[in-house]
Amino acid sequence: MFKHLFKLIWNKKKQNFLLMSEMLISFMVIFAVFTLMIYYYNNYRKPMGLDYEDVWVINYNNSNKTTNSDSLTTFYETLRSTIKAMPQINEISYCSDNVPFSDNTSQGGLTYKGKKIDHINEYRVEDSYKKTLNIQVLEGRWFNKEDAVSKNKPIIISDQMREELFGNAPAVGKLIGDDGDKTKMKIIGVIQGVKEKGDYLAAGNAQYTRADTGAFHWFGRILVKVNPSADATFEGHLYKTVSNFMKNSNVEIEHLTNKRSNINLFNVIPMIVLAIVSCFLIINVALGLFGVLWYNINKRRGEIGLRRAVGATGNAVSSQLIGESMVLATLSLIIGSFFAIQFPLLNVFNLQAGIYIAALVLSIIFIYLLVLVCSLYPGKQAAAIYPAVALHEE
Repeated sequence: MFKHLFKLIWNKKKQNFLLMSEMLISFMVIFAVFTLMIYYYNNYRKPMGLDYEDVWVINYNNSNKTTNSDSLTTFYETLRSTIKAMPQINEISYCSDNVPFSDNTSQGGLTYKGKKIDHINEYRVEDSYKKTLNIQVLEGRWFNKEDAVSKNKPIIISDQMREELFGNAPAVGKLIGDDGDKTKMKIIGVIQGVKEKGDYLAAGNAQYTRADTGAFHWFGRILVKVNPSADATFEGHLYKTVSNFMKNSNVEIEHLTNKRSNINLFNVIPMIVLAIVSCFLIINVALGLFGVLWYNINKRRGEIGLRRAVGATGNAVSSQLIGESMVLATLSLIIGSFFAIQFPLLNVFNLQAGIYIAALVLSIIFIYLLVLVCSLYPGKQAAAIYPAVALHEE
């Protein structure tokens, strides 16, 4: 049976080559779509790592011209007290510009025992940062005032970075840094990874350092945790208070909930584009397969009539046409799977191998179902051809 199907396919190799090419291209696009979908879904299932509800971001530019650190510290501590005295404010924290869900990114790298780690998200934060965003400490502790006189610079890392550096071993108390550094950084805590680029992207490696008194020279963001009852009226009052305090400074207030929605929308754009392209390709393959089978039925009416005359059933004729389509799909999928399996083998895009394997399996199932659905109706039409009518036409 299979030998006969391969012989029929080979006799029409030019016509079938175009159809196989369409299936192959569609398979690769569908593979990319499923890979992205599974990657997004896996990240979406993981915890956010912070509480973004009722957290506002006050953006400002440092308009204070003084270069004296003590004067600058007094100025911003007075502003802190003024804001925190408001009844709707629960917590406040100055921080670097790369607040969660923002476009700002600060990255670095380090080498630990010969192992180099790049693309580490770096954050400069205050002691109140944890309470403002409800950061979850998994091991060790958060920063406190005693860290100001620590011999080694204290840092806090994410659980992803701990796993990459130490595996399942404890990280607190370890000294890390570039091999040539005389002064190492001491890990005092490990936190749950924060998905700072939205729900659909991984948290990644991150390290947090404690801000010193000189940080006010370049700080430009204030995170404030407000009561759930805080409304637009209070936001206007907060804006006016900060603007009056910080003369000649551009002040803007944003909500982390809105920033999260915006960055999530931006992240799904590649998914939407791929989905649209794949839909066009799927429609093209479906129409092409449907048209080829329909054309084959009309061209092979004599063959089909002869088979029916010698005793072939309608189901046997229908199964032959569907079998030819499935063999074509199988040949295309073998070629496509060869290219798709290179992604986990070569660790392309640094994704987990399981994501590629799951996308490969789903893509194969999808193509088979597509071919089967497109073959059923033409196969049914072929089974309905009467032998006498077909042979009479011949």
